[in-house]
Amino acid sequence: MNTQQLKDTAKALVAHDKGLLAMDESTQTCDKRFAVAGIGQTVELRRAYRELLVTTPRLGEFISGAILYDETIRQQTKDRIPFVQVLQAAGIIPGIKVDTGAKDLAGYPLEKITEGLDGLRDRMAEYAQMGARFAKWRAVFSIGERLPSRGCIEANAQALARYAALAQEAGLVPVVEPEVLMSGFHTMETCREVTEEALHAVFDELHAQRVTLEGMLLKPNMILPGLACAAQERANVVAGATVMSLLRTVPAAVPGIVFLSGGQSGELASARLNEMNIAFRAHLPWALSFSFGRALQQPALEKWGGDDANVAEAQNALIHRAKCNFAARRGEYLGAMDSYEIAA
Repeated sequence: MNTQQLKDTAKALVAHDKGLLAMDESTQTCDKRFAVAGIGQTVELRRAYRELLVTTPRLGEFISGAILYDETIRQQTKDRIPFVQVLQAAGIIPGIKVDTGAKDLAGYPLEKITEGLDGLRDRMAEYAQMGARFAKWRAVFSIGERLPSRGCIEANAQALARYAALAQEAGLVPVVEPEVLMSGFHTMETCREVTEEALHAVFDELHAQRVTLEGMLLKPNMILPGLACAAQERANVVAGATVMSLLRTVPAAVPGIVFLSGGQSGELASARLNEMNIAFRAHLPWALSFSFGRALQQPALEKWGGDDANVAEAQNALIHRAKCNFAARRGEYLGAMDSYEIAA
């Protein structure tokens, strides 16, 4: 393990006000989104869509890294250029999702454990050989009556830490993603309590597994009320609550926090990140950035619709959202930016 290289890569992923493009949807998830958009669910259409994303002109000006899926990291453009090489040529660091999904947690009804540790050391080595320089593992926590349980939190925290240690052993920066889900009627205060408990458990386990904090990134949820909660707070209130929780739980040694969008619209995710950077950017020990999936991709997917004739329009939609989040990192995002398409 080259500790300095891990530190350098982690810093590069949050440098220059850029963020991560999460394009690591599993085949099942990608096909579901295609079906909703009226797009056929085939290997070739998935490949074509991902080519659209990675070949977007000027993407590297706003995106520092792209998280790929196992299928995607093995794919090529129609001209037979591996996607990893396309990203590298654009100055974008390739990454890889390595967990195999959230499954039912035995003995804990309604709760999930993320799997994928079996054989992970060998898979990490293969991905590193293919050009990946960072990895991602997601754990999920639902809020409900007496949920999440302490057993669920501890099991997922340990799995996240074991993954992170294996990633660093392979020379990959681990992106650690403990996600408190937005679904439900819970209040912002409940989300805060659960998020802080989960983050405390995760960092306790990261310490126990001897993970180098300077060579990792955290990918958390924002502090939000449940989607069904009657009280939906303003962006500045979300920003303040989120940063305060992170200050209580995240060591200063971590170089960056890259938020997940978690089902937020692109506009809301940008506005909330923007408020955090306006109010707190100059006073925080870590960079506040983004690692958005749907909040970056959805407009492009809708404009593409599976038709090659729409590729340029779809790429313009992607670069527009990337620019919005680049601006949010600088505290310069304006809602008016989303009232029109900024020319690419």
